[in-house]
Amino acid sequence: MSLQTELDAFKSAWTSRVGDDIASLVENDNATLQDLAARAVGEGATFPALTLPNHKGGVTDLAAVMAESALIVTFYRGGWCPYCNLELRAYQALLPEISARGARLVAVSPETPDHTLTTAEKNALAFDVLSDTDGRLADALGIRYELSASIKALYQKFGHDLPVHNGDGRWSLPVPATYVVGKGGRILRAHVSPDYRTRLEPAAALAALAAPATFAA
Repeated sequence: MSLQTELDAFKSAWTSRVGDDIASLVENDNATLQDLAARAVGEGATFPALTLPNHKGGVTDLAAVMAESALIVTFYRGGWCPYCNLELRAYQALLPEISARGARLVAVSPETPDHTLTTAEKNALAFDVLSDTDGRLADALGIRYELSASIKALYQKFGHDLPVHNGDGRWSLPVPATYVVGKGGRILRAHVSPDYRTRLEPAAALAALAAPATFAA
């Protein structure tokens, strides 16, 4: 079963549970993010070489990683997002194949390190989960946005206190995005989704590692 099939099944069940009014609110809000996704950093650009805290209590130096290997970077909204958890588990299932191709995989979210640890543990993730708590990486890629008043109210109703959960006092998130980065830092594949219920298939990210430029420094 593809990841998108799983996401669509969850979306259908969620819509039935919450009703058409809330589902329409989310649809309309997602539509406002189209321009942001279109302006985001894309293929051919250099991926930002930042160092971020990881869920293990250390740091991951992306510059050092990209100097040695190709890299898949996937941004998720938070461990509170069921769509994100489905995606993370799908990437975990492909981790042996990603590693066999000599590449690294990391996930990034605005969650604090304590929360990324929880996310990693509940999904049994064996790759680094990084905290972009101040949004530097998301901002450098142009994928962070401030939540609308209507979505903020909805998330408060659902108990998602993002300013506390993310530790930055802001109601902001990255749109889900996946980057396949060649050795040396050039972005080979970029998928930025204004609709958080739609993600790049992990198999497509894996396939992008076969590009001739993947391991050319």
